[in-house]
Amino acid sequence: MKYKYIAALLIPAFLGACATPEVVSERQGGDASLNCKQLAREISEAEKFAERARAEKGVTGTNVAAGLLFWPALLVTYSNAEEAIRAADDRRDYLYDLADSKGCRI
Repeated sequence: MKYKYIAALLIPAFLGACATPEVVSERQGGDASLNCKQLAREISEAEKFAERARAEKGVTGTNVAAGLLFWPALLVTYSNAEEAIRAADDRRDYLYDLADSKGCRI
C-alpha cells in the first residue's frame, strides 16, 4: 500500500523534471521602452530559447531514459518543448513588429 503513495509522489516529480525547456512570455514589461539595440538583443535571446527547446526534442540522455523507463514522461517533455518553441517564436515575432514600428533596422 505504501508503494502506491511513493509512486504517486515520484511520478509527478519525474514528469516535472523531464519537462525542462523554459516557456517565455510573448510580451514582457518594459518591451515598449527598449531601443533598437536592446530589441536586437531580446530577439537574439528569444531565438536562443527556441534553439534550446528544439534541442530538448532530440536524442538526449533524459529522453532515452524517459522512453525506456516511463514513456509518458517523454510525451510531456516533447509537449513542453513544442510550447516553449511556439512561445519563443511568438516573442521573436512580437519584438520584430515592435522594432519595425520604431524604425529599427534589425
